[in-house]
Amino acid sequence: MICISPSILSADFSKLGDEVLKVKEAGAEFLHIDVMDGLFVPNISFGAPVFKCIRNLTDMVFDVHLMINEPIRYIDDFVNAGADIITVHYEAAKDVRGTLEYIKSKGVRASLSIKPDTPSSVLDQFYDICDMMLIMTVEPGFGGQKLIDKTLENIKHAYILREKTKSGFLIEADGGINAENARLVRAAGADVLVAGSSVFKAADYKKAVDALRG
Repeated sequence: MICISPSILSADFSKLGDEVLKVKEAGAEFLHIDVMDGLFVPNISFGAPVFKCIRNLTDMVFDVHLMINEPIRYIDDFVNAGADIITVHYEAAKDVRGTLEYIKSKGVRASLSIKPDTPSSVLDQFYDICDMMLIMTVEPGFGGQKLIDKTLENIKHAYILREKTKSGFLIEADGGINAENARLVRAAGADVLVAGSSVFKAADYKKAVDALRG
């Protein structure tokens, strides 16, 4: 089953609660929450208090993507704010396995992400602890970018790894995904598609979600 995870980075923050309810009604299962520190990526977004305010509005899976250095420092904050899945970057943590283990110790699903130029082979050592692997299909930090074609190979690598190891982790793809290229992302093996502009800038959220799901 393909799940859709609209990124609230592209939502209208003046009516964030309404936006969340609209994507839920449109059929999206996850809500993607991008947290950026201005250091790991050249942009700043928001912290745990923002999405804690909307946690009681919906039972959607809160899919929290930490694009921050040494994310283990803030895991407790995001757990307490209501995260269901927490993704950290391979490139941002000194002790990747220790960080993933700490997330799981809090009763939250743990996910690992790689940037487009990071060799996908680094994922091989973490299949046993990941509930999800997030493949960046653009350079992290800004919405509205074009999908980088070569990242489809990283998705395929994760899919082959899952099949080979008979693991149960989800494969999420994030960046530049729209109705035109979603078919390629799904075919490469992704189960969860993150989409920002292609959902929140659409006139009809349900049509946008359905088009991504295929």
